[in-house]
Amino acid sequence: MTAARTPLLLALLALGACSVGPDFQRPQDADAVDWSAQRGDAPSRTLDAPLEAQWWTLLGDAQLDDLQRRVAAANLDLREADARLQQSRAIRQALGGDAVPNVGADLGYQRKRNSQVGLNDPSGKAGKDSFNQLDGGVGLSWELDFWGRVRRELEAADANVRVSEESRRDVLVSVLAETARNYLQLRAEQDLEAIIRGNLEIARRSLELTRLRRADGVATELDVAEALTQVASIEARLPDSQKRQARLINALGYLLGEAPGALQAELAQARPVPQPPRGVPVGLPSELAQRRPDIRRAEAALHAATASIGVAKADFYPRISLNGNLGFQALQLSNFGDWNSRTFGIGPSLSLPIFEGGRLKGMLALREAQQQEAALAYRRTVLNAWREVDDALTDYAADQRRLASLDTAAEHGRTALANAREQYKAGAVDFLNVLSAQRELLATEEQQVRGREAVATTLVLLYRSLGGGWQQDRETAQNL
Repeated sequence: MTAARTPLLLALLALGACSVGPDFQRPQDADAVDWSAQRGDAPSRTLDAPLEAQWWTLLGDAQLDDLQRRVAAANLDLREADARLQQSRAIRQALGGDAVPNVGADLGYQRKRNSQVGLNDPSGKAGKDSFNQLDGGVGLSWELDFWGRVRRELEAADANVRVSEESRRDVLVSVLAETARNYLQLRAEQDLEAIIRGNLEIARRSLELTRLRRADGVATELDVAEALTQVASIEARLPDSQKRQARLINALGYLLGEAPGALQAELAQARPVPQPPRGVPVGLPSELAQRRPDIRRAEAALHAATASIGVAKADFYPRISLNGNLGFQALQLSNFGDWNSRTFGIGPSLSLPIFEGGRLKGMLALREAQQQEAALAYRRTVLNAWREVDDALTDYAADQRRLASLDTAAEHGRTALANAREQYKAGAVDFLNVLSAQRELLATEEQQVRGREAVATTLVLLYRSLGGGWQQDRETAQNL
């Protein structure tokens, strides 16, 4: 008898170990791009060194470091992502109950009376009188997962948890990049205001000089009018710059979950635009897929879609459950604990779909189509990542070359303005030369500030495209 049971037992164990549907295979990434080809000749060069998790510290601005720390703790988008992550983990926990036996207990009391013409009257009174009935016991139900339906369901749930985790990391990367970008733009606007005020002071001195020369009879009313126009034109630039500063401060406050104007006192003091170091570590191209949260999220979504196919296929097979109960039933409270009042039952149950009107086939077709969509989404995400990195590297080198040219132009412009003012004092040139030199200098210095801003913000976009920033929050995310 034992020998006859052995093959059956082995067969059941084999069935219990199998799972219908395809096993997930991690997709092959696109060929890595040669990053060195986009470096070019620039003062700040990218290095094939390990990526700096807290990349903003490379800019050497303590106030930016503090803002990044605070935004990682208080940003509302991040807190929403935390809530979604907790929801996905709760769903996984709820589904995990299907993998273990479900045990329940019940206890009940009823005052009953059966029909005199009924088929059953446990009281023995033939329905002529009422009686008490007490029931209690423990029940067990366990689905024997022969076809792997439950395992595939849990596999999909685990993958969906990873989707939520990577979504949170993607939000964190975006929030950190947005905070750094707004901060750098604010400092650029403050630099621009300082340049405008410096040029305004020069224009006012030129106005005073023109008035003195008019008093001496060597300048005309036209020269004075042009000088006044220059002063007013430069003054008109100040409100726009101040408006943009206020908006950027409010944007930073919003990222920190603060009310408008809450950071005004903290950020109103002007600081120069932080500039990148000479060496910028960007990691290796082969690490991009393991680092960018959106790629990791797309991979997890593909995994969940693949596992869902197994769940749909398993629905075509019978569900076998093991059910059991042990309890007591009595008509008198005094007999409730007697051994003779016990009840029990144990045995398997089978549920087999026979006719579902095409529902199961339709669901399988849906899951397969969803997997195809997830595979295409993964491929698109990888290609987009490579495009963003390549563009950022190209822009970073180009912006630095542009800034170097603007630095040279600004230096020459300041020299030209000084010479024009000296020649005007000596009467060698008219006032139009001074006006022209100052306009050109102001335009060049504004472009110079924008050039510094572009270099710094392009570095931010580069690290955003590299997926940097979430690694420093790994422990926090795991503890949610």
